[in-house]
Amino acid sequence: YATVLIGTQCWFAENLRTTVYADGSPIPAVTGNSAWAGLSTGARCDYGNNANNVATYGRLYNWYAVNTGNLCPSGWHVPTDVEYTTLTDGLGGVSVAGGKMKSSASDSPAWNGTNTSGFSGLAGGTREGNGYFIYVGNDGYFWSASANGANAWLRFLSGGYTEVYRSNYYLRSGFSV
Repeated sequence: YATVLIGTQCWFAENLRTTVYADGSPIPAVTGNSAWAGLSTGARCDYGNNANNVATYGRLYNWYAVNTGNLCPSGWHVPTDVEYTTLTDGLGGVSVAGGKMKSSASDSPAWNGTNTSGFSGLAGGTREGNGYFIYVGNDGYFWSASANGANAWLRFLSGGYTEVYRSNYYLRSGFSV
């Protein structure tokens, strides 16, 4: 994976696309909506169940896969909520950091950011807890490793806006890492 140093933090400059945990065990691919909606264990999918989206957007993972602590390659981890805050604070705050994190018109694929941070955020969309896919090309959602009650924290970037939004959402949802 390509990496970028932003402040004192080293980040992947592309979305995760692994099919196995760091220990080599498989991350189950779940395509059916009802199967996805019933999950309480780690899983992955390709946006729209279309493998052609992987090269551009990486894969989507539910938070159960994130919560294993074993999703990223050895030596790496899914960022915590605090680590995301450090990132956005270092980029001038949440009101402007999103524009600096989104890929630009000159990147491939293009989006409407400046990518001055090198983060190269993409509008990879999401898979909702009910299994339906939405928002590809408009929004990018990124899990954190931090739980929040029955949900978990995430960050998202939205087309047409410079903000980085912080929210918490259902653990069954499929987001980028």
